[in-house]
Amino acid sequence: VFIAQSRASGSHRDVEDEELTRIFVMIPKYYTEEDLREKFKMYGDIEYCSIIKNKTTGESKGLGYVRYLKPSQAARAIEECDRSYRAILAEPKNKSSETVEQDYFSNNMRQEPRGNMLPFCGQPECCIFEKTEGRIQESVSKRLSVVSRLPFIQEQLFALFDLIPGLEYCDVQRDPHTNSGYGVIQYSTAASAIYAKYKLHGFEYPPGNRLTVIFLEDGSDSSE
Repeated sequence: VFIAQSRASGSHRDVEDEELTRIFVMIPKYYTEEDLREKFKMYGDIEYCSIIKNKTTGESKGLGYVRYLKPSQAARAIEECDRSYRAILAEPKNKSSETVEQDYFSNNMRQEPRGNMLPFCGQPECCIFEKTEGRIQESVSKRLSVVSRLPFIQEQLFALFDLIPGLEYCDVQRDPHTNSGYGVIQYSTAASAIYAKYKLHGFEYPPGNRLTVIFLEDGSDSSE
């Protein structure tokens, strides 16, 4: 999909372009470049690995790059590596590392995670209520509405929201007049729905297209 978007955008770059072969990952701060290579070499031929470090202390920031020889290898790494690595295609090198880090966290993390390297903890309640208490004014439920100005495929939306434990239901519809996308998501608990909204409202999917995620009434007692 990324390759197709690159070609459709009017750019006629070579398919081996760095933008399609370099991925950006979140890693434990104790990882060395050799550790990084060892974890990702199973997906293809690696040209180089690098770790982003603090310019003052030289300490790893817990972020790194892996460049493959082929776009298909980078795509496979993004698809198949452990979700805790948060693998995405890297920005072009003409962007500063600070800008890349800011974009990465604003698009994928909302805030830098502390302690737990997993993208979502096993108990959403432990991660979300202290951050949202006093801020959620809307009626909370187990069901979410997802709106996008671009259409999406049900399998894509399901895979995205299935990152949060407890996904029970995913239905996608398309507005024939505007070609925009609309989906309904339901979780087994309100806590999972709250966490999904917190993490994925404003998330760019595909890149450049921000999702709008709101609660839908599901008839349950929101007080619980």
